[in-house]
Amino acid sequence: MNNDLLYQIALTLVPNIGDIHAKALINIYGNAENIFKAKKKELENIDGIGTIRSNSIKYFSDFERIENEIKFIEKYKIAPLFITDENYPKRLLNCYDSPSILFYKGNADLNTSKVLSIVGTRKNTEYGKNFTESLIEGLQEQNVLVISGLAFGIDTIAHKAALKNNLQTIGVLAHGLDRIYPSQNKQLAKEMIDQGGLLTDFMSNTLPDKQNFPKRNRIVAGMCDALVVIESGIKGGSLITAELANGYNKDVYAIPGKTSDKNSEGCNYLIKQNKASLITHADDLLQLMNWTPMEKKQKKQRELFIELTADEKIILAILQQKDGVQIDEVYFKSGLSSSAVASALLMLEMQNVVLSLPGKVYKLA
Repeated sequence: MNNDLLYQIALTLVPNIGDIHAKALINIYGNAENIFKAKKKELENIDGIGTIRSNSIKYFSDFERIENEIKFIEKYKIAPLFITDENYPKRLLNCYDSPSILFYKGNADLNTSKVLSIVGTRKNTEYGKNFTESLIEGLQEQNVLVISGLAFGIDTIAHKAALKNNLQTIGVLAHGLDRIYPSQNKQLAKEMIDQGGLLTDFMSNTLPDKQNFPKRNRIVAGMCDALVVIESGIKGGSLITAELANGYNKDVYAIPGKTSDKNSEGCNYLIKQNKASLITHADDLLQLMNWTPMEKKQKKQRELFIELTADEKIILAILQQKDGVQIDEVYFKSGLSSSAVASALLMLEMQNVVLSLPGKVYKLA
């Protein structure tokens, strides 16, 4: 039995310990097993843990369920991704409520350079279908990873269009990997495992209950560089996902529609409230995200006759690795706090060393 995985899963099941507290404890103890072996008094003295949460940890005993889960994981060759694992989606690390552990079945690189989430109504119109297919067709040459929720409507259309255009696509589920919901998408899910994958933070035997979908949506919003909303009512789940993406500092785009069209009401609202930028074509997205292919140019070596701080040198070294680096990658590779990164980038921009591009991308000037 994998002891590391045993305690990692256990940490997600401890009452009163959610993802935020779990990550705080991991930062202190380094791994999940050390948390369970820590002294109760020591846990009590940690800010935010106290007596109730320390009791929940020390008296946790549901290890039989976890052992069964590990057998399920091994049998179906599922990849568990704990928050400290190398293959964990790095973009999620900057989301305060990111899952402590994910369960993944597939072959796509979750940390590929271009990731787009697409969400929308389950009751799409022909307009929404055509736009989704056209958008994804326009991304074909960019090797964009397409993420959605495997629901009826826009989600299903997006996944199918990605497969058709030889793009990898990930379905984020609101239940365990022992089932597919809706069941009509079973064949689609099989194809996605071969050309992308399925991802969830729910264990097996978890039903697609209503309360699970907002949790699912935070992964859809957090894993991407940009989120596109294609047809949504004013109270649709897509709007919740857009709000989450805005909160995670992601780029959000929406497709405009007729003012009389209920399916476009949510998109028009996001645009009107400046919570999403309007796009009408794949080229709009490519340009705004700086995903348009650049002509290969020979880079001339240059010396910078300016004095840089330690933080600025770290960021400069990251930006020298390639032509354009997304802010999430800067956070991850630098190991600096978000405020330290923001301050260093601002100073580098002021000294004309770094350029800020659309899509929160930075490059050397």
